[in-house]
Amino acid sequence: MYKKNILVTGANGYLGSALVAYLKNKNRSYRVLTLDVGLFNECTLHKEKNKQAVNKDVRDISEADLEKIDSIVHLAGISNDPLNKISPDLIYDPTREYTLRLAKLAKSLNIRFIFASSCSVYGAANTKSLLNENSITNPQTAYSLNKIQIEKDLEKIADKNFSPICLRFATIFGMSKCMRFDLVINMLVAMALINKKIILNSDGKAWRPNLYIEDACSAIDKALKYKKNKKDKKILILNVGRNDNNLKIIDIAKKIKNLIKGSEIFFIDKNTNNNLIEDRKIKKGKDSRTYKVSFNKIKKKFINYNCQHTVEHGIKKLIKDLKKIKLTKNIFLNKKFYRLQYLEYLYKKKKINSSLKWKN
Repeated sequence: MYKKNILVTGANGYLGSALVAYLKNKNRSYRVLTLDVGLFNECTLHKEKNKQAVNKDVRDISEADLEKIDSIVHLAGISNDPLNKISPDLIYDPTREYTLRLAKLAKSLNIRFIFASSCSVYGAANTKSLLNENSITNPQTAYSLNKIQIEKDLEKIADKNFSPICLRFATIFGMSKCMRFDLVINMLVAMALINKKIILNSDGKAWRPNLYIEDACSAIDKALKYKKNKKDKKILILNVGRNDNNLKIIDIAKKIKNLIKGSEIFFIDKNTNNNLIEDRKIKKGKDSRTYKVSFNKIKKKFINYNCQHTVEHGIKKLIKDLKKIKLTKNIFLNKKFYRLQYLEYLYKKKKINSSLKWKN
């Protein structure tokens, strides 16, 4: 039986690590090839380094690297807004350039292209109704603006023979080999387990859609198998999540409080003094990023796709997983599990340059 060759870029990251394991499951007919620049190879929960991917910068991919590839899942990119001392343009312009270059290579070689976008593109929105894929976007950060720019770049080169799929993921949470505690639910659950304090960066009134990591992987699996129909536009943009996982941050905190006995909710103040849990994009306790998203379209496009995990179900699994690894305060506060802070560390130590490339 022929196995489809799938190339995953950014394979050693938070989602990439989980996705590769998911796609390599014996029940799936894929041969998974992986590529990663290695910025977060050390950022694993276990002592061994993350070595599953070919160590190569996506900026250096050539046509030869794509020989016999059927599909590309493009996860490589910067998942946070850039370092304080580096202009966003230095970070995101290259991201946009190498994504378009890779997509053009895919187009010339008849390779399916799946791009990891984000629901954060909706930004500051009226939360009285759910936003769909045709709603006006209002990105509040350089990161989310970059996602919209890339989507538009892909739309320009799409045609009847090259139909990129852009998956706008809700905020992902859950366990991964390359863990992140800078994601809201992961952070709040870990706080509650470690010291019974759930400290919020804001007043908690902002809305977010949320997505358990396994359901994100399942959506990518469906995208790989998707067969375009005549009604499709040249580019397919899909929100990924489930409608009842749109929640206010404060309500997520309350769910965690109810699930972890003895935990209490607090609000960050000037005495907290922890740059790992502070969010530089929140001003005076208010988060301008607030949006509720509709996920009706993906259920119509992907046959049998079911985002299985409610937020509560996913939190229960995360609690179990974190207890299993015996989460400690030292693990939780280690900068390698916070992307922005770890990149700043690499930059300060002169291991990487302002373009986030390794120095020789």
